[in-house]
Amino acid sequence: MSSPSSRWSALAVLCAVIFLDALDVSMVGVALPAIQHDLGLTTSSLQWVVSGYVLGYGGLLLLGGRTADLLGRRRVFLVALGVFAVASLLGGVVDDGGLLIAARFVKGVAAAFTAPAALSIITTTFPEGPERNRALSIFTACGASGYSLGLVLSGLLTEIGWRWTLLMPVPVAIIALVAALKVLPRGREDRAEGGHDLVGAVTITASMLLLVFTVVQAPEAGWASVQTIGSLAGVAALLAAFVFTESRVRHPLVRLGILRSGHIVRANLGLLILMGSYVSFQFVAMQYFQNLLGWSALGTAMAFLPAGVLVAVTSTKMGDFADRFGTGKLIVIGAAALAGGYAIFLGIDRTPSLGGMVIPGMILLGIAFALSFPSLNIQATNGVDDDEQGLASGLLNTSGQVGGAIVLAVVTAVLTSGGETLSIGALRAAIVVSLVLALVGVAISATGLRARKAVVAAEPDDVKAYETV
Repeated sequence: MSSPSSRWSALAVLCAVIFLDALDVSMVGVALPAIQHDLGLTTSSLQWVVSGYVLGYGGLLLLGGRTADLLGRRRVFLVALGVFAVASLLGGVVDDGGLLIAARFVKGVAAAFTAPAALSIITTTFPEGPERNRALSIFTACGASGYSLGLVLSGLLTEIGWRWTLLMPVPVAIIALVAALKVLPRGREDRAEGGHDLVGAVTITASMLLLVFTVVQAPEAGWASVQTIGSLAGVAALLAAFVFTESRVRHPLVRLGILRSGHIVRANLGLLILMGSYVSFQFVAMQYFQNLLGWSALGTAMAFLPAGVLVAVTSTKMGDFADRFGTGKLIVIGAAALAGGYAIFLGIDRTPSLGGMVIPGMILLGIAFALSFPSLNIQATNGVDDDEQGLASGLLNTSGQVGGAIVLAVVTAVLTSGGETLSIGALRAAIVVSLVLALVGVAISATGLRARKAVVAAEPDDVKAYETV
């Protein structure tokens, strides 16, 4: 894939798929109340329709990235995209809540292989620097736009029937698969040496599943109950087993040494906070707008339109901004905008003001995504060798998806702590969780600016505008 035309043709297909992956995370959002009504799900069970996907996605992203490095990025990408299409079809036709959650989990697993394969194809095709930054900004803009605009599309489709929100990705995935067969070349790829770390994959995925289950069940079982304490002990044991395995196995799922890089750690924490807080906020907003205020699915989707449009229009320019200002500054501003958006929504009541709360809050959230999402992707993959690009991209996406599942579980526990009946107080408390996380994100990202100043002072001739530290 040496010619510029072939590189950008491949990028177009990869962007379509990451748009679809992100779309699927959010598109079910507006449909949740309708799904809950038709399938008779409780609020605690309903969150698994979201968590099933993001846990399958986040829990196996590391294995997906490693598999792409080992078996070939093109091969992994194509097979996973085919599975994604089949799982989408199954999810749209089932009539049981448990089967729907299972289909969503399988779909998330498929996305766990397409996303890191796609990102590592880009980072091994485009040279590090302005050209790669531009490609990554376009790629992540498509992901951010898919996530933001998925809510709007969900509103339109839910008016017809909630099943269409699950079936719509099927033809898109098939078209993308056919196009990928043509534009992704069959040429020999550089592949990493070694094997799979299945023990690591099993322990990290099991720990995340058990953690989410524990947090969801804790309000009912009791936070000090034997069940909750025992489950948390199991989570700790599984995480300890994962770390032990990674430090001993010959070919680890995560080479722990990659976490010695400050900018990579900050990027992963940043995406965990961004996705964790926003997936949770979105869930709360769906309950607020539709179940408490009685808004239609389309009306709810329109409330999110300012954020989606802002991301779609501006985020493709983030590569240029990163070259000029550095990713650190963009991430700090984005984190501050995220906190500001949540703070505005603390004013929720039974007669919300569109001009005073909804639109300003959504605009700030759109600014946060437009600035942060591409910048975090650029920061997380800069300075990483080609044979570990799958690991770096898988690690980053894992942080985002697992963050979404865990924080959503916490927020669901807050929402249901007083029973299934929604109240303004419970909704506001749930938004506080997202706000606190966003403020932590501001503090973490600010440490990156201080680190960069230290490097510039020590080695002013070696620091470029797009470098991250």
